[in-house]
Amino acid sequence: MIAKTPEPPYYAVIFTNTINENLEGYADTATRMVELAEEQEGFLGFESARDGIGISVSYWKDLESIRLWKANSEHLFAQEKGKSEWYKSYTTRIAKVEREYSFDSGV
Repeated sequence: MIAKTPEPPYYAVIFTNTINENLEGYADTATRMVELAEEQEGFLGFESARDGIGISVSYWKDLESIRLWKANSEHLFAQEKGKSEWYKSYTTRIAKVEREYSFDSGV
């Protein structure tokens, strides 16, 4: 699903990853992280796709909101679990969205 975001500017956290074969608990934790992020001040939306590599994008109103999300204790635990068990590699990028435009065919 495409996130409904406000008028820019806002920020995007782009998390790109490759996963290991042992994914015990991964899906439940990923679901919980989205639920937890939705409760965070400044959260605007989330999008995710996986086809070989995973790409998840969360949208935030400002850098302080991102900092607080990164420091959330439950999120910190999931980050450590990801490093030790689930991910072969990952990269996190933070970008300021200055402009957006959309198309929807209505179909």
